[in-house]
Amino acid sequence: MHFEGDPGLFLFESTTHVFWAEEAAQEKGVAVEVVPAPPGAADLCGLALRTTHAGRGALESVLRAEGIPFQRSS
Repeated sequence: MHFEGDPGLFLFESTTHVFWAEEAAQEKGVAVEVVPAPPGAADLCGLALRTTHAGRGALESVLRAEGIPFQRSS
């Protein structure tokens, strides 16, 4: 999956949260990709979700609605 522009990374505390978030996003039609977390996120799990710049708001809404804890990459 190719993402143009600012992709927007979402970080999670566990792989369970990553895959729950991926499934919830896909059910709502939000394009996401599971990718390695950036090196500075060592205190979180080693995976992250990446979405397009335009999909960031939709993904954040899905995560909040599902109650999935996350952090935005800065």
